Amino acid sequence: MAEKITAKNQNIILEDRKKLNISGITDVDSFDEKSVCLYTQLGELTIRGNDLHIDSMSIENGDMTISGDISAMIYGDRDKKGPVSAIGRLFR
Repeated sequence: MAEKITAKNQNIILEDRKKLNISGITDVDSFDEKSVCLYTQLGELTIRGNDLHIDSMSIENGDMTISGDISAMIYGDRDKKGPVSAIGRLFR
């Protein structure tokens, strides 16, 4: 019997390089004013910039809003799921 493959949806909306809405988040590895490292359904994602703030986050829904001066969004390893971080456990 064939396994059912679920679609992995992820949306990223960047507004004026100041506000970033992301869906499909599975865990947050680390964050500070210069970078936010997280895991998505499509792999590792690093957001870089200045004065970055996580405005809202829902691990249950997989949504996150980041504000600040966003300069880069970098995908890493597609298959890496990462360990459950302390930050991720707080928001579960």
